[in-house]
Amino acid sequence: MLWQISISHYSEKVRWALDHKRVPHARRTPPPPSHMAIAYALTRGEHATFPLMRLDGRVIGDSTAIIAALEQRHPDPPLIPADPVQRERALALEDLFDEAAGPPARHLGWHEITHDPDLLEEVAARLAGPPLDRFGSIAGATAKAFVGLRFGVGADEAAQESRNALVRVFDRLDAELDGLEQLVGDAFTVADLTAASLLYPIVTPPGAPRIVERVPAGLVRFQDALRDRPGFRWVERTYERFR
Repeated sequence: MLWQISISHYSEKVRWALDHKRVPHARRTPPPPSHMAIAYALTRGEHATFPLMRLDGRVIGDSTAIIAALEQRHPDPPLIPADPVQRERALALEDLFDEAAGPPARHLGWHEITHDPDLLEEVAARLAGPPLDRFGSIAGATAKAFVGLRFGVGADEAAQESRNALVRVFDRLDAELDGLEQLVGDAFTVADLTAASLLYPIVTPPGAPRIVERVPAGLVRFQDALRDRPGFRWVERTYERFR
């Protein structure tokens, strides 16, 4: 059982791993912010958010820990290389993109959505689900308050810091790829999966999660500044090839 947020890039990271390994599973998607109380209850206070995975009778929090557990339980096809040097590199890059790409991508994505009131109402209503989806304005106001408190979304200065951080992430991704198609060796690994999934809110490639079709105008402008970068095009290709 996977507890998830449908548009969360960390949830997407776990979904991709499950689908890549063809692991049968059910998914539950409670509306935010109720997911925090559920996470606390399921993990007895150890985790406050999703994704969570029930595997072999235990509930595991954190996308990295979930994928490590999946790798033990379902080793084929592997996401973590057997070669010690490649394994160390893949896990190091997973940690790097978890920390460097995940937070600013989430922050900037929500910043741009909250600056488009109509889009915010639509996204919030879809996340809330029935019967709350009938009250778009209330759902939108609740979502704006929640992401403001939870992720510090709102200030233009903070949004610019996230843009700058993401440019540095693409600098690093371009350098790590150096013209290659995989980050570690010749196979698709957890490094590729992590970089592509955590950057999906910025690149919005075909095949990535979408609960609405429209991309906020501010994000489109940022995409246009990145679109010709090797790492941006690589995220698109990685979704096309492996997702």
